[in-house]
Amino acid sequence: MVTIGSFDGLHLGHRALLGEVFALAAPERLPSIVMSFEPTPKEFFQASRPPARLTRFREKFEALDEAGVDIFYCPRFSLSMREIAATDFVRRILVHGLNARAVVVGDDFRFAHRRSGDTALLQRLGSALDFEVLQVPSVVVDGTRVSSTAIREACAAGDLMAAARLLGRPYRMSGRVVRGASVGRRLGFPTANVDLRRRQCAVSGIFAVRVHGLGDAALDGVASVGSRPTFDGTKPVLEVHLFDFDGDIYGQRIDVDFIEHLREQEKYDDIADLVAQMHRDADNARSVLRATAA
Repeated sequence: MVTIGSFDGLHLGHRALLGEVFALAAPERLPSIVMSFEPTPKEFFQASRPPARLTRFREKFEALDEAGVDIFYCPRFSLSMREIAATDFVRRILVHGLNARAVVVGDDFRFAHRRSGDTALLQRLGSALDFEVLQVPSVVVDGTRVSSTAIREACAAGDLMAAARLLGRPYRMSGRVVRGASVGRRLGFPTANVDLRRRQCAVSGIFAVRVHGLGDAALDGVASVGSRPTFDGTKPVLEVHLFDFDGDIYGQRIDVDFIEHLREQEKYDDIADLVAQMHRDADNARSVLRATAA
């Protein structure tokens, strides 16, 4: 049983598709299969300015595995994949490659060369090639159709509550803690620097966060995502200051849940002004996290 899509963010709409795949696969004792592409088609076609990634490949793989997907099939999206005709896509990949007994798609599903394939064509081919096609309607939350695009827009606007409603959980970024320049430690705010491995980030600014992966309980903190303008940085980085925590965590993987956007990044001419603002950010983050824990 197969479903196809970018699955960026694994939001509530994606989970509705997975639910149908699981429901079809279980009685037949067949594997549940998710087909996606790397890079995503949007990244391929907008290579000079790709959309922000909600989840990079490893995060997507881990989320699908945790959801219970048996097989994650993710071929490289290339020039040859771009040119494949809709009927060839179905015959070569879905039927002969994946042996699909059923294909579950969303109500906006398009595929193959110039997006020429649609659900109607898929259903006609399914009748001829002996597989079922199930179209799942969009999930709507508070009047908004759930989509990766809508979540990116909410994140970009700093509306993390809206993003969480569409995701079904807080927006999260994961990665390994790497050694930085130790600027935060010298300023009295030691940070865990996380390797983002993204060309574009969905969020930027200062945030109240909760961090998982360093023990049984989540740890509260304040985080910065951006290029550190005060220090003339150019590459976006994620820096997390954990409250009431002192430990060597270099090399460990952590999951950072973004709870609330506190402010945008600013450039400070005076380091003392920056440190004073960091104290205010930490106080604000603590207040936010206390309120959301209640």
